[in-house]
Parts: sequence; structure tokens; C-alpha cells
Amino acid sequence: MNNFIKTIGIGCAVLTLSATASINAKTLRWSNQGDIATHDPHAQNESFNNQFNGQIYEQLLSRDKNMKLIPTLATSVKQTAPTTWLMTLRKGVKWHDGSAFTADDVVFSIVRAQQPTSNYRVYSMALGKPRKVDDFTVELTTPVPNLVLPDMLGSSVIFIMSKAWAIKNKIEKPQDFTNKEETFGVRNAMGTGPFMLVSREPDVKTVLKKNPNWWGIKEGRFEGNVTDVIFTPIRSPATRVAALISGELDFILDPPLQDIAKLQQDKKIKIYEGRENRIIFIGMDQARDQLLYSDVKGKNPFKDKRVRMALYQTVDIEAIKRTVMRGMAIPTAINLPSRVEAGIPDSMEKRHPMISADAAKKMLADAGYPKGFSVTLDCPNDRYINDERICVALAGMWSKIGVNIKVASIPKANYFPKQRKLDNSMYMLGWGGSTTDAIFTLNPVLHSRNDKGVGEFNWGNYKNAELDQLIDNIEGETEMKKRQEMIIKAMQIHHDEVLHIPLHLQVTPWAAKSGVSVVHRPDAWLELTWVKMP
Repeated sequence: MNNFIKTIGIGCAVLTLSATASINAKTLRWSNQGDIATHDPHAQNESFNNQFNGQIYEQLLSRDKNMKLIPTLATSVKQTAPTTWLMTLRKGVKWHDGSAFTADDVVFSIVRAQQPTSNYRVYSMALGKPRKVDDFTVELTTPVPNLVLPDMLGSSVIFIMSKAWAIKNKIEKPQDFTNKEETFGVRNAMGTGPFMLVSREPDVKTVLKKNPNWWGIKEGRFEGNVTDVIFTPIRSPATRVAALISGELDFILDPPLQDIAKLQQDKKIKIYEGRENRIIFIGMDQARDQLLYSDVKGKNPFKDKRVRMALYQTVDIEAIKRTVMRGMAIPTAINLPSRVEAGIPDSMEKRHPMISADAAKKMLADAGYPKGFSVTLDCPNDRYINDERICVALAGMWSKIGVNIKVASIPKANYFPKQRKLDNSMYMLGWGGSTTDAIFTLNPVLHSRNDKGVGEFNWGNYKNAELDQLIDNIEGETEMKKRQEMIIKAMQIHHDEVLHIPLHLQVTPWAAKSGVSVVHRPDAWLELTWVKMP
């Protein structure tokens, strides 16, 4: 721990972009394949959504260019007892409407993020009960000792909202994103951050403007020169690239992999790339007695480990890396976004070996499926790198053993609400972000589901009592050696039981005009205050 932690419509889209963007060197015009999900900062935990809202709203702690925790709305965080933390808040901070930021806003935001409709409950509940000590001091009492509490405060999961603004606009509770509830907070935002929301047109464009009163300007935090931001979602990869090459865009977050080599040869374009803290994997419904989307009646093939193993062992992961990902992927056996940083030894980085189609068919026959079966694989088509193509490739591999896959690919705006309802039989999920401690995957993704948000991303709804007990013990363990041993054991159980099928870690490219400077962090967070325009 460092010292601080110790104390703390495609064609139309481009035309619209051209017509609305003024020719201003300080205006950043950028794009991504998918749009923002919601501006409610506690409704949908999705990295791209967090990154965009993180320019408007702020956290108590945040990350610097090297991913180190730095003070933000909190200037210090001190552990005063095993389950008690004291936070000192920054004075002089103003909301975008000019009102003063105080401890009331922090207490309100943490409690709000703990509500049933919040998609951040697994983290906000772990922060415990917030109590206002005075206008600039908040005490947190956690249910168990929480060694990673500072990481939770600085991991784009608990944004701070204005209590008065939320009450005024009747959004005291987070939007019910699963059921597509419309609230004032979906298309409006008012934070303390470096940029202010000017306008929001879903699937068309979102406009931000620099906050001239941001506290970080005086602190030297605003290192770039961007004053205005125009974000335009463009679904077509070819259209996004064409807009960048023509100069209609300054930056694209997700250039298509097949175009990277060509773009690297263009002197007008600069490519940024690096390994992202994100694991891509496949999950399976292991709870229902009969799958929702399968021709198997009266039983669930995914409850049988032999079926899960047959699928795992017929994934040609190197072929996916080579042909689908164009080499920009790191195959892995460990279902964590950062195995090394999480302390998992190299010896565990061994995938279950590939087997022949005949061997896999025998496994299926032994499990009671001699003729195979059919099932639907849900997949987003605008969230992860080549997400739909990966699913199609897997379908081709599994067809060789008699498992006929129907790939159901839909935009993330519909995909995530569907998965949060557990309306699936098989699904793709990517998991990662700024934190590398294993508990940030163990609790929300690998644990069974409960009413406190734990296991909320366990969309296969499996239950493994031994794994659950280990994760529960890890959460409150303060002896680091013992804690690490339990993490390793938990990941070994997950691997042996094939509770998910891990694929790879993303290698994420960005593309910008040659004169545009950005900082490419491992959490794929585009920090607008660091962007420098020519």
C-alpha cells in the first residue's frame, strides 16, 4: 500500500456530426460503436458508461495515469478501527449549479447506491453504514473488516450526487435499468466534475462543456486543452474509420481490428494499444431444471460438469486469437481480469487441454446427450471487441461435437437488461476495470447471488457452497498470506468445476488523429482532462 492508502442510423450520424461540430481545435469529436446506457450514475455498472459519467460526476478517490489512487472529493481516508473508516472531504467544491458540496451528499450517494435498483450494491453495501460527523467528515462502519475499501472508493463504482438536486428531480432512488425505467437522471446529469452535460440525444450525440469552476483546475489536474466534447455513437466500423480518416472525428475508442494495420500506415492517424484489465468469458445457466432456450426438455445439460468440460475443451482459443482477434488477445485459463496482479501463480495459467471432437462427443454421450443438443448463446454486438464474431466462431467449433448454437446478438442497450433478468441459457460477459484485487471479481461474478448485490453478475445463477464460503472468508480476512491462499483456492475450484468458460484478456486499440494526445490506461478509461488537441 502506498502512503495515501494507508491514510485513506449510421450515415445520418456522420452528417449530424459534421453539421454540429464547430471547427475548434479545442473541441474533441469522438465516437464508439455503442451509446451511453444512462446518466444515472448508480443504475448500470458498465465500464464505458462509468467512464463517460466519470467526466461529469466524481468519486471520493480516483486514479492517476499509472492507476495509483489519488484524493478527489475525499482528501484523506483513514482506518480508525477494523470496521471503521474516517473520510475527510475536500472543501470549496461546487456542484455544476453553484451549490456547495458537503458530507450530506456523500451519505446520500452511498445510501442511494445501496438501493435495490442500484447495479453497484455489491460494492456500496461493502462500504457499510455512512454517518455524517460534520460538513466535511464522514464515517463508514463496514460489516466486516474491508482491506480494499479505498479501492472501492476509487474504482468508478460510487459516484457522488447532489442530494438536493436528486430530491428536487425526484430521483432519490436509482433508475430501474433492468426494466428500462425512464427518470430525470437518465438523460440529465449534474455533478462536481470537470465537464458539464450540455445536451443528450440518445443514439445521436451527447455534448459536454468544460466546467470553468472545477476545483481540479487550481490543483493542476486539468492537463489537457479540451473545452468542448461531442460524442457521436456510430455503429458501423467502416463509417467510424472513414470519419476519422476524413477528419470528421478526432478519436475513436474502438477501431476495428482488421483496420489496425492499415491505420498504422497512415501518417495522419496514431494508434494507441495495450492490454486491458478485462476478461472475456462464456457463462451457462446452471440453475434451472430446464433451459429456457434449448431443445432439451425436462433437464438442464449445463448442470453436468461433463457437458461444460466438453464445450471448454473444444474451444480452439488460439484460432480465436489468430483469426477473430487478429492477434490482439491474451488467452487465459483464469477467470480474472488481471491474474498476475491478483497474485495467481503462473502454474495455474493452464487451460484445460483441447480434445478431439470424438472425445468430446463421448463426454456428451456419457452425460446423456449422444446426439448433442441445441441452445441459444446470447451475445452483445456493440460492447466488447469483436463480441459477435467471437460468439459465431464458438458456434462453429461447438457444431463439430453436435452442440448446435443459435447466436442471438443484440445491442448492449437491450443485452444487459435481458441478462440482469437471467433471461438466458448461455451468455457472453466481459469483466474488468481499474481494480486488480480478486475480490472485485469473486464477489460480483463468481459468488452465488444474494439480496445484497453479491453475485449480481453471476447470470448463470450457479451455486457452489465451498466457493461461496471461501469468498465470504476472503472478504473479511486481514492476514494477507492467508487471504491470498484462499483466493488461489477459490480460483482453482472455479477452474476445476468449469463454472465459466474463460476466453481471453482484451488487447484494446484506440485510434486518434496524429495531433491528438490521449492517455491509454489499462482500464480503457478515456480521461478527457488529459486529452491535448493540436
